[in-house]
Amino acid sequence: MKALGFYIAYPILYLISILPFCLFYLLSDAVFVIVYYVFGYRINVVRGNLKNAFPEKTETEIKQIEKRFYRFFCDFILETIKTMSMDEKVSAKRCAFNNPELVEKLCRERGSIILVMGHYGNWEWAGPGFMLHSNAQTLAVIYKPLTNPYFERMTVKMRTRFGTKIVIMKNVIRDLITLKNEKIALTILADQTPSNANQAIWLNFLNQETAVFEGTEKIAKKFNFPVVFINVTRPKRGYYEIFAELLVDHPNDMTDGEITKLHTERLEKEIIKMPELWLWSHNRWKHKKSA
Repeated sequence: MKALGFYIAYPILYLISILPFCLFYLLSDAVFVIVYYVFGYRINVVRGNLKNAFPEKTETEIKQIEKRFYRFFCDFILETIKTMSMDEKVSAKRCAFNNPELVEKLCRERGSIILVMGHYGNWEWAGPGFMLHSNAQTLAVIYKPLTNPYFERMTVKMRTRFGTKIVIMKNVIRDLITLKNEKIALTILADQTPSNANQAIWLNFLNQETAVFEGTEKIAKKFNFPVVFINVTRPKRGYYEIFAELLVDHPNDMTDGEITKLHTERLEKEIIKMPELWLWSHNRWKHKKSA
């Protein structure tokens, strides 16, 4: 059944990916109507997350953010499919890197670094954008494999088209030791829900007690990798910009929990600025802090 589902879906996905952008975003508009108005995909999760994150906002304001999020979410899903066929020229044009010299300098001086980011903006286009605009290092992305092996191979192929390496989450320490002689920019999406909340650090994030994944801090301290925050903005529909910002130069000089707090607060600042670009459909607060 997994194979059948893949072979039915793949031609449709590929046909979507080769649509010209003018038709591509018309399709996204149609998908938005179906997802939001017809099926109301995860609308209770999205609305609840927004209300808890922004208790000072009115119902009207929450509804406006909600609609903007769903429009962006539909763009993002289709843009991810678009990576199946986008060439280097289009990928570089659609996702620019504002200041690659920062990461290039750090990698020259320190060897490898950690890039920490959230599910904000188009993180899928950020990978090709990074690789095509920066030459001093290899981008390695921590990745949790999909359960369907057919879609897993397709996803890995999409994400590694321009030289990005995939590092399986459970093998990250082993793989980093193997790659110790390479200049690696290890990318971590640090706003996902920890699998074990009892081993997480609890912070106030978007007005809620939140279990935060400590992997970024642990890896940074183990290897003494500088930590760089990556922000992906959207100046206009279909175009993104990557901005790099040094958060921590020497991780071993930081107290426990300090790095985690820094990158969590930095992401929160961007979400508050433009909330529709964050993944509100994720059940981020399913874990509750015990007494």
